[in-house]
Amino acid sequence: MTMKDDSANLRIGSRGSELAMWQARWVKGELEKQFPDLKTEIIVIKTTGDKILDSPLSKIGDKGLFIKEIERSLLDGSIDLAVHSLKDMPTTMPDGLTLGAVTRRDDVRDVFISHPDKSYKKFTDLPPGAKVATGSVRRKCQLMRWRPDLEIVEIRGNLNTRLKKLDESSWDGMILARAGMMRLGLENRITEILPIERVLPAVGQGTLALEIRTNDEKMKKVAGTLNDPSTEIGIKGERALLHELEGGCQVPMGAYGRIENGVFVLEAMIGTVDGKKVVRGKIHGAPEQAEHVSQRLAQTLLHSGGEDILDRVRSGMNVEVPAI
Repeated sequence: MTMKDDSANLRIGSRGSELAMWQARWVKGELEKQFPDLKTEIIVIKTTGDKILDSPLSKIGDKGLFIKEIERSLLDGSIDLAVHSLKDMPTTMPDGLTLGAVTRRDDVRDVFISHPDKSYKKFTDLPPGAKVATGSVRRKCQLMRWRPDLEIVEIRGNLNTRLKKLDESSWDGMILARAGMMRLGLENRITEILPIERVLPAVGQGTLALEIRTNDEKMKKVAGTLNDPSTEIGIKGERALLHELEGGCQVPMGAYGRIENGVFVLEAMIGTVDGKKVVRGKIHGAPEQAEHVSQRLAQTLLHSGGEDILDRVRSGMNVEVPAI
């Protein structure tokens, strides 16, 4: 495929972290394969989440901390397309912007990275009272549900920064997303892949979102070449559930939607930050009904104790709320 001369320049907006740049470069390369005449450049944009590194994100707001400035550049025409980790995107998008594509999903699972000097390599082998680092209330909730004896250490920063902090600490291990580790070639640091049955991923985990202007027909065609229909169905379901629950980074919530044997399947959970109360459910339905089916599961979770959990979390009745 080729692009006409008047469309031969494409500015891709991205955060500047190593992982974000890997993602932007991957999109750049894939688009250039589809459109050999396309000339692209990556514009690095610093977001609020990148600037404030000394406070938990839950204390400075959680709606689009890693994308607002990028979206502003998209709206004012400074860039033509934005690349995000889909899990960073709120379910409600600004007027004038839309999802141009969601890429084929990588492994959604979280992983355990043991401290290199420790003899135990599996999460289940950790001694009582072990210290495990994570910046996610979703992970903290599910880990504490699994191992209530653990001490969860709050951490922020990009992947390499987090791994360096682990190596220089007395912690026993850390939890991260497998997709990011694999993208940066850090799979050798993974000591265990955690099962979905124990730790559900974040909504959108493992997927990249290509955000464009709603009225940009050329970018719709360009971005659309990277859209993965199966992933899109799963993501629509997860985001419909998240929207119905009005969840965010401050709320321990996980979900995984996918197509299995032609059927849409969604698993989801809501819990208190300390993991003492968790509501989890699963639902099946027709792929074309993914959003409706997911809304039904959201209501089931709310009526099964989820509403009380959300009220408790939002009113601050739980233990300290750590960052994303």
